[in-house]
Amino acid sequence: MDRWQAMRVFVKVAESGGFAEAARRLFMSPPAVTRAIAFLEDAIGAQLLLRTTRSLKLTEAGERYLHDCQRILADLAYAEAAAAGSYATPTGTLIVTAPVMFGQLHVLPVVLDYLSHYPNVGAQTLFLDRVTNLVEEGMDVAVRISHLPESELTAIRVGRMRRIICASPAYLAKHGEPASPSDLANHSVIARIGAWPRLEWRFGRDQKINIGIQPRLTCNQNESGIAAAISGWGLVRVLAYQVDTALREGRLRPVLVEFEEEPLPIHIVHAGGRAPSAKVRSFVDFAVERLRTNPIFGDLALERLPP
Repeated sequence: MDRWQAMRVFVKVAESGGFAEAARRLFMSPPAVTRAIAFLEDAIGAQLLLRTTRSLKLTEAGERYLHDCQRILADLAYAEAAAAGSYATPTGTLIVTAPVMFGQLHVLPVVLDYLSHYPNVGAQTLFLDRVTNLVEEGMDVAVRISHLPESELTAIRVGRMRRIICASPAYLAKHGEPASPSDLANHSVIARIGAWPRLEWRFGRDQKINIGIQPRLTCNQNESGIAAAISGWGLVRVLAYQVDTALREGRLRPVLVEFEEEPLPIHIVHAGGRAPSAKVRSFVDFAVERLRTNPIFGDLALERLPP
């Protein structure tokens, strides 16, 4: 059996946590995956995996070998791609993901402009309101509005985004403006299903405050909650870019501004290690410049970073 292929199978088994799942991802039969692991263990003279009917775990030798295999295979992929020229000229299909509304409003124009500059590249956009796994789901670049956990992905910060509470002038004229977060108990609150793990809103920068909320209306889309707020129904909490136009046109007004949390960072994230492909590298450079300098992001929505 080819040693390189066996190493790829071993890495996929370790990353996916099972023989059957690795076989599915590699388009191989489970027995073929089993044979590849047995071949490696015989060649090395050490057990790499501890297998039971319900679980699979790397041995100590397997842990070390996994890291070495990942490094060696990455170097091999880089060498092959460099020889083929894909690290010199952007080609192929670029897959970009971002939150739905942010993607439609601000990422799609960047993608379209990029394609006009790079005629040998195609693109696929996947705008989803969930965190995607770039490696497992086969995506190239993500735009994320959040604090990022430690990972092996490369992240470049392009700005920060406020989370704001707002309501229509008509609602505030009728019900008054809350003076502190505790006043929310006396107001109609609109919340997004799944936006927060608990029904509470957080406030403050130096001194953190958590306020439990009792929403009278819950929506599964931000657009619905925003529309309800514009109609005068209550208070909604969203990312500022989502209501930028409504704020500028006076259809919504922010409240409790002095109690806001720190803005969330906006990052462009990609895999690829030390040598991303030309299409990824060129798009990331292009998107960083556009998102950091695009005048469409005013002070209400995006606090820009210097280039």
